[in-house]
Amino acid sequence: MSPAEIASLLEALSPNRGALATVIWVRGSAYRREGAKMLVLPDATTVCSLSGGCLEPDVAQRALEVMETGRPLRVAYDLEEDTVWGLGLGCGGSVEVYLEPLTDPLLLAFLESLRGEEPSLLATALSGGEGRLLYREGRWEGRMEPRALEEGTKALGEALLAAQTPRAKLLEVAGAEVFLDPHAPPLELVLFGGGHDAIPLAQLARRYGFKVTVVDPRAAYVHEGNFPGCRLVLAHPEDLPEGLLGPQSYAVIMNHHLERDRKTLAYALRSQAPYIGVLGPRDRFQRLREALEKEGFAFGPEAMARIHNPVGLDIGAEGPEEIALSVLGEVLAVSRGYEGGSLRHRPGKIHKA
Repeated sequence: MSPAEIASLLEALSPNRGALATVIWVRGSAYRREGAKMLVLPDATTVCSLSGGCLEPDVAQRALEVMETGRPLRVAYDLEEDTVWGLGLGCGGSVEVYLEPLTDPLLLAFLESLRGEEPSLLATALSGGEGRLLYREGRWEGRMEPRALEEGTKALGEALLAAQTPRAKLLEVAGAEVFLDPHAPPLELVLFGGGHDAIPLAQLARRYGFKVTVVDPRAAYVHEGNFPGCRLVLAHPEDLPEGLLGPQSYAVIMNHHLERDRKTLAYALRSQAPYIGVLGPRDRFQRLREALEKEGFAFGPEAMARIHNPVGLDIGAEGPEEIALSVLGEVLAVSRGYEGGSLRHRPGKIHKA
């Protein structure tokens, strides 16, 4: 779920009032992926969505049943055949939705954890076992039966949270079906350079839920007025603090100053940042590379896989706002394991299996 969706859901959330619908399994060309959520209120109004409008009316009606009985419900939709049911969907793909009343303390605690930046995970046994587990603040709560199911679920849950971009999954664990629903800390976009073209990129990244850090030695550029809600670091490249870039950091070097870019690129290459975007043409980057190679930096396949120059997706961007869209589009694609580009040239399904 996007940060905007999470905020809307939490704003409308009230314990013991309504039902939560969660997509737990997807096959084929469904509109949303596992982990998408919709809140259904007692008057059948909805907050957030599970599809492009295909599923919401039927899910809302079933949610009223869940509120009345107090029992969870698992519903499967074949979106290519549901015209037979009179739903007239014809969207393609198959989807399973899990509906439950807002009464379980672990569910409510998990939803509350979505407000924070610490990792959390809710594991629900759907068949072949019983119980629920919640991981938050570095520890597990709840229980599952049998014991092997609980142990296996904890191991898989911790492995999932260790992934760069953990996604919700329906898995078989010790002969049972378990839905793992992770909440990961937001990714961080670190902009080295606080010029006018960094402002729309920071604004766009904030809108899409990134933590944003802006680094520049010039106080006249880097201030709250230009970068509201961002972490601001006033420092020259040679004075950058250790740990500024980590495995969740996506760096964009846009100092518009060759010497600062060289020192910043050296700093970024020594970090664990999975993405290093370098603004400017190829010949300018080549000058940076040659200078760093003389200093002993090796630009092997691993390093070059992290470096993106020219930075951004090929959309013909002109001007700071369009360049921001191009750059952030590439960052999102890389963070999710995609190449970017036009979907019409992508073979097979839109989403990875």
